[in-house]
Amino acid sequence: MDEIAKLFRKLSEKERDLLSEISGKLNKGETAGLKIKKLSGSDFYRLRKGVFRIIFHRENGAPVIDSIRLKNEKTYRGF
Repeated sequence: MDEIAKLFRKLSEKERDLLSEISGKLNKGETAGLKIKKLSGSDFYRLRKGVFRIIFHRENGAPVIDSIRLKNEKTYRGF
């Protein structure tokens, strides 16, 4: 099962709406006001919103979401 789909099933409707809104803004290129930072030593970026972390990379200037995770000590492993 897809990791992102599995996370969405566990979240409340309010949290799903929030993540959908944020990922929509990211895909449209509306990054003003979003906390985005490049991860050191890789080509990945993280977008931080509350306890959620959206890990993505850019292909031809367009963001591609790799993972959506809850913040914990293992959040950035593998990136």
